[in-house]
Amino acid sequence: MGGCFCIPGELSLSWGPGKETPSKDPTVSSEFIASSEDKERCCLPQNMNPDLTLSFSVKSRSQRCVNGLLQEAARRRLWALENEDQEVRALFQDLSARLVGIQSQRAQFLITFKTLEEIWKFSTYLNLGYVSACLEHLLFDHKYWLSCRLVEDTEIQVSVDEKHLETIYLGLLIQEGHFFCRAMCSVAPPAEKEGEYLTLCKKELISVKITDSESEWEGVSLVTGQRGLVPLSALEPLPLPFHQWFLKNYPGSCGLSRKRDWTGSYQIGRGKCKAWKEYEREEKDELSFHRGESIEIIGFVIPGLQWFIGKSTRSGEVGFVPTRNIDPESYSPMNKSSAFFSDEERCSLWVLGSDRKAECASFLHKLAHTDIASVYRLSGFESIQNLPNDPSASQPEGFKEARPGRAWEEHQAVGSRQSSSSEDSSPEEELLSAASDSYHLPEPDDLDDPELLVDLNTGQEEEEAENFAPMLAFLDHEGYADHFKSLYDFSFSFLTSSFYSFSEEDELVAYLEASRKWAKRGRRTWAHARLCFLLGRLSVRKVKLSQARVYFEEAMYILDGTFEDLSLVAALYTNLAAIYLRQRLRHRGSALLEKAGALLACLPDRESSTKNELDVVAYVLRQGIVTGSCPLEARACFLAIRLLLSLGRHEEVLPFAERLQLLSGHPPDLEATATVLSFLYDKKYLPHLTVASVQERGTQSGQGMSLPIWQVYLVLQNTTKLLGVPSSSWGE
Repeated sequence: MGGCFCIPGELSLSWGPGKETPSKDPTVSSEFIASSEDKERCCLPQNMNPDLTLSFSVKSRSQRCVNGLLQEAARRRLWALENEDQEVRALFQDLSARLVGIQSQRAQFLITFKTLEEIWKFSTYLNLGYVSACLEHLLFDHKYWLSCRLVEDTEIQVSVDEKHLETIYLGLLIQEGHFFCRAMCSVAPPAEKEGEYLTLCKKELISVKITDSESEWEGVSLVTGQRGLVPLSALEPLPLPFHQWFLKNYPGSCGLSRKRDWTGSYQIGRGKCKAWKEYEREEKDELSFHRGESIEIIGFVIPGLQWFIGKSTRSGEVGFVPTRNIDPESYSPMNKSSAFFSDEERCSLWVLGSDRKAECASFLHKLAHTDIASVYRLSGFESIQNLPNDPSASQPEGFKEARPGRAWEEHQAVGSRQSSSSEDSSPEEELLSAASDSYHLPEPDDLDDPELLVDLNTGQEEEEAENFAPMLAFLDHEGYADHFKSLYDFSFSFLTSSFYSFSEEDELVAYLEASRKWAKRGRRTWAHARLCFLLGRLSVRKVKLSQARVYFEEAMYILDGTFEDLSLVAALYTNLAAIYLRQRLRHRGSALLEKAGALLACLPDRESSTKNELDVVAYVLRQGIVTGSCPLEARACFLAIRLLLSLGRHEEVLPFAERLQLLSGHPPDLEATATVLSFLYDKKYLPHLTVASVQERGTQSGQGMSLPIWQVYLVLQNTTKLLGVPSSSWGE
């Protein structure tokens, strides 16, 4: 079945001639009527060719031309594979494509796709450079790989007909029958058809379903949630398969892209900015400022988000600042397409390597294994036939290998020597020794967070209020303190690190509820807010979302727009926004959701505070798709990756990691994401892609690049899979 995907010349569309109907967008007022000629020109071909030609050429980087010798060698290798193409089929199966045929004379492959996922994955691998790397493994033998200079100077360039690939993609979309589109113009149905047809704004996202009609389909607005008919001539399918996959697998609402919002080529910014338009706050958590006023950016400002956190240099107040009211040219831009705000965030993706420690240790043991039984001294060339049982005994003093438990054994030995020598020491020496020990100051790492005794026998009478004083004093600190960190993380570590002497969680809840009442009576603002936050978190833990929402809303009301404890504010907004999304409270959560997204995305090194944070991250990513902001989309992908990894949901990370790798333009970002990809490809048993991802990481890093030992292990392990060599032969 064909479909019309034309882009109308006018700005709005009316469902028939006659009186103009006002639309939701006051800036759009013209009419458009799609003609039959427009529809015929926009229909997809009925009998399109489903096969795609993949061509390759072997080029020299230094000469910037085709390497004739290697091109001929690759062509001959391909000719040998024409009759026995099992290896080629296995390669393209890893690349999510189906091999149709091989044309060695033209250096071409003929491939096809049956599903949207196949064409999505293949186009991703093509753009990441993995297809070229995989063809190198297929077409070149060991003589090529043993020449480092030749490997560094050679690259395989692949090419496809992008228009034909897009045509196949659209055909598969039509075949599936349900996908997502963007409104290319405003749609204003007449009053008599208002309930039957959708009213749309320009660039609004719609979930469409194909019907038997040739001029209109069923649609659901992702902004309002309303359902109705939409004209085909006003729709354009989202061109990126990742966006189609994400919106289908992470359904939810999103906002609109307004004309006043700036995105374009602007990058993530920091430092200070200037207001080009004054703003009078509408909520207490917002910042008022005048035109030309300088505003300090707290964290970062990201194009595509409606808000960021700023501090007035004039008044010193902190609050949310609308991005459309500042000059995007006035702040300091970050590196292009950087999704990481600090080295700590970038290094957070390297935790995957810790899962490979045992395997790497076994791998190194096999490589280091030797059957040589003779060792020679260089001085006299004397053979030492009998080696000592303890290798450390033959090492020079000061170079002996440290072994597990050695430090403790030495400490015990020193202690015993001291105890034996103390028998001969004088009373004055013992007194001096005791005095020096008493003045020992603990190191910062030795200081534990304060712990509070939960007195379950405490009543609620006025005379027993002093029993709650330690709890209230601990929580009533103005602003952030390091010992509050355990209160805000999503692992609920405060249950074991901050409170004790309770056997069941309900006992702690009862004690916190009693403390909350005393904090409210004593007007202890910060203690009251933090107690409400803890009670809300414990309610979420028991899936009592409505009760948790009441606690979180009370905490926000108490804080009254203060930002002294930014970690608490971010955790509150994120938890409450996640509940609004879960309970589908569109009318109450739209403004809060935008601000929660700003706190989530704009603050660096912020720890997750709830497992439901993924719902808010998904909303931020949908906003990046709506506004077309690549920096916002990349930032949201990173947040999704980090959260999913911390939750142990590795199987869901791969699409976000691949998308982030495509959006990243900063070499350190590429290295960090490539590390995740190589781990995940190996986990999914995709040896071609595992080796290709590590190889591309080396190409992007340039000279002087060093691989972690676990990635070296991945390369050797997956190379043996490709060659059919058992890993047990490493030690031989």
